[in-house]
Amino acid sequence: MAKVLLFGRLSDLAGWREREIDAASIAALRARLSEEDARLGEALGGPGVQVALDQAIVRGDRPLGPGAEVAFLPPMSGG
Repeated sequence: MAKVLLFGRLSDLAGWREREIDAASIAALRARLSEEDARLGEALGGPGVQVALDQAIVRGDRPLGPGAEVAFLPPMSGG
């Protein structure tokens, strides 16, 4: 099981901030979230959304080990 965190507008869109979800990889996790909520799935694939695995920003697919923490971060702005 992975601990999944959503921040900002992603959390608002989903209606939750934190859940435990069983998935073998980031790609499988995105697919499961998209199946459950198409709008959230679309938002997660949008430009500027970043993924942090165990508090480190990652790109592409990665396997998820037991107790992994995956955070989806909306685009940031500011200066």
